[in-house]
Amino acid sequence: MIPTIEYVQQKFREFNVTMFDGRLPEPPISITNAKTYLGVCAFRKHRKWHGRLEYSDFKIRISRRFDLPQNEIDDTIIHEMIHYYIGLFSPADMPGHSPLFRKMMADINERFGRHISVSHRLSKEQQEQAIDNRPKKHVVASVVLKDGRTGIKVIPCMERHIRRYRRGMMASGKVSSIEFFETTDPFFNRFPSSSAFTVYFPDPDVLAQHLPDSSRE
Repeated sequence: MIPTIEYVQQKFREFNVTMFDGRLPEPPISITNAKTYLGVCAFRKHRKWHGRLEYSDFKIRISRRFDLPQNEIDDTIIHEMIHYYIGLFSPADMPGHSPLFRKMMADINERFGRHISVSHRLSKEQQEQAIDNRPKKHVVASVVLKDGRTGIKVIPCMERHIRRYRRGMMASGKVSSIEFFETTDPFFNRFPSSSAFTVYFPDPDVLAQHLPDSSRE
């Protein structure tokens, strides 16, 4: 199921009555295409003169990128509503999954047969849904380690980042060779792009299907 704004608004009103005693004023609700979260309760925070933090401008955002069972979408909405409730009525317990959050979550799970959790672990199929499949230009380092393994690293398309990565990795003493490739293959969208001295090790057979079509930089 792909959530719509009408669906989320309807469920917010329903859960507000049944689980939150109708105490939650309806916040702005939006549907996003985010791949980093299923749902989020966004807010602004500012520190009062006495040093205490105050929270305002709450918004609930639900991602439509993931095709989830209805009960998981509903649990995500309730999860964000708990954050919203705490922000309004117990700001000292904001932000994060405080003991109060966990208490409210456990109570709702028990009373209403829900399966809300602190975090949502995506299945492999759902993780694949999160990948942006649009072609993007990447510079990919093919890194051969001295122990025989071959890994990759996506580098920002800037010469200074490429030079820094090569210099740092070769200085580690663990690398046998590094080659750089330029590609627009969406396969590489799943790897973070940075000049950090890290290497990722996808399945060699899978990797072999993607590098041959790349053009050497």
